[in-house]
Amino acid sequence: MPGWFKKVWFGLASLLSFSSFLLIIVALSLPHWLSGKILCQTGADLVNATDPELVKFIGDIYYGLFRGCKVRQCGLGGRQSQFTIFPHLVKELNAGLHVTILLLLFLALALALVSMGFAILNIIQVPYRAVNGPGGICLWNVLAGGVVALAIGSFMAAVKFHDLTEKIANFQERLFQFVVVEEQYEESFWICVASASAHAANLVVVAISQIPLPEIKTKMEEATVTPEDILY
Repeated sequence: MPGWFKKVWFGLASLLSFSSFLLIIVALSLPHWLSGKILCQTGADLVNATDPELVKFIGDIYYGLFRGCKVRQCGLGGRQSQFTIFPHLVKELNAGLHVTILLLLFLALALALVSMGFAILNIIQVPYRAVNGPGGICLWNVLAGGVVALAIGSFMAAVKFHDLTEKIANFQERLFQFVVVEEQYEESFWICVASASAHAANLVVVAISQIPLPEIKTKMEEATVTPEDILY
């Protein structure tokens, strides 16, 4: 059985892995990966709007991996509309990249559970095989954290190099053309960053668990009987 010191740290490692699992689920479910400001270029050109007047033609947009919301401002007041990524909008995007992001996050969910299981195994017993010990915990956390980081990087690439926001803003728009004025990452994105950070923290936790503690030895004084004592 592992000592109490290692049990505490392996327990913390299992909690971090489970928290990463929960964070990814929250990030997938919330439609707040990115928000932005979109300019109704067609409406602004029709009235030849100047800089102070452009505010009337700037709407809002936010979206996640499955759904989102858009507020159009084309000079006639704001019009809000909800949209879903699947099954139609994804065809207008880089479908392969978007599906890859989802697959990576689902894989990260499984890896987070595996790393948690390895941590729990090390709480219960000292594994016979080294691959099931602290080295195995580190391996699965590196894989899980790397997969989440890859998903984050893929999403950033979709935003920056594939004009993700602009394509979503102009989906099913026949009369108006929208231009992205401002973009910023929202809580779901940063939740995924926190998930990857949890796995990185797990590496530190496992390393600390391997620090040897000084042994506390209690000296028992034993009565020594010598031949001289027997004579007396």
